[in-house]
Amino acid sequence: MPKTLVLKTCLDEGIPGPEHFEIRESPWPNIGDGVIVRLLTVSADPYMRYRIRSDGDYKPGEPMLGLVAGKILESNLSDWKAGDLFGSELPFTEIQSVPAWKAKTFRRLTGLISEDQISFGVGVLGMPGSTAYGGLVDILQPKEGETIWVSGAAGAVGSTVGMMAKQVFNCIVIGSAGGPEKCQIVKEQFGFDHCIDYKMCRSTKDLVKSLRHVAPAGIDMYFENVGGMHFEAAMQCLRPKGRVAICGVISDYNKSKMSPNKIYVSNMIYTEQTVQGFHCLPWLQGERGQFLEDMALWLSEGKVQVRETVFDGLDSFGSAFRALFEGGNIGKVVINLSPKSKL
Repeated sequence: MPKTLVLKTCLDEGIPGPEHFEIRESPWPNIGDGVIVRLLTVSADPYMRYRIRSDGDYKPGEPMLGLVAGKILESNLSDWKAGDLFGSELPFTEIQSVPAWKAKTFRRLTGLISEDQISFGVGVLGMPGSTAYGGLVDILQPKEGETIWVSGAAGAVGSTVGMMAKQVFNCIVIGSAGGPEKCQIVKEQFGFDHCIDYKMCRSTKDLVKSLRHVAPAGIDMYFENVGGMHFEAAMQCLRPKGRVAICGVISDYNKSKMSPNKIYVSNMIYTEQTVQGFHCLPWLQGERGQFLEDMALWLSEGKVQVRETVFDGLDSFGSAFRALFEGGNIGKVVINLSPKSKL
């Protein structure tokens, strides 16, 4: 029988783990008017933390819903055939039927990657990749030679932002990560020019000092994944006509109440600075830009590299999810589902 990952209990404060989820068996699906799919990989992402709160949209006893990539097993649709690879947002059920209206929203991965690369469908060719792409290409609009600071630089989004900024747009790239090992990876594997170990900074003042040490003339762009003192330090170092793109504030996700950040809007008037929040969907759904085509090209050219922290089996989701908030991952956290498992 196919397995389904279910939310066992909500969590308003603290770090989630395996105790908050459970596995249940589901009946074998009927195809209906759409397709039957097998999930090959599912994603653990920081945004899901909000959704398992008591006031979130994930409810105890119901299947977890998130970004997945997989393969068509059977199809009643002319534009999808058995063996096609896809990406989508679906319940975390290993084998399931998907109605025709939902299948129309699938992202076609066939021709872009092989089945061995299917995890790219929830990573560099999925939500993290489209977040990096949209935030950098369309929101920040980098120019050659400009300086960008990226928080969460060892993570799935931050590392991709830095690689694109360096290899595609020829920017000076500064990262922020937790610990010397991660900072070394950010520089040596992801190609950043500098990386600040934020764990050595006790305050915003310390972080500003570290940032000005590597960028004495300031920064032109800041890509926000973390929030808190990172945002405040970025605003203090932002040059005239500087741009900030905000897609996440992971430093707040496990708190019961969000923390405010200081921002002196009067400083933004004559400097013509901009701060813009955004989410990935316009690029992920193909409404803006050429995300899939561009990112697949940059992958093939080696301008963007993939680094993953891999967990095996649907029952490992809780551990994978926890790793996001304990600094236990480099790059994208993915959960691979073996097609050879007994169903």
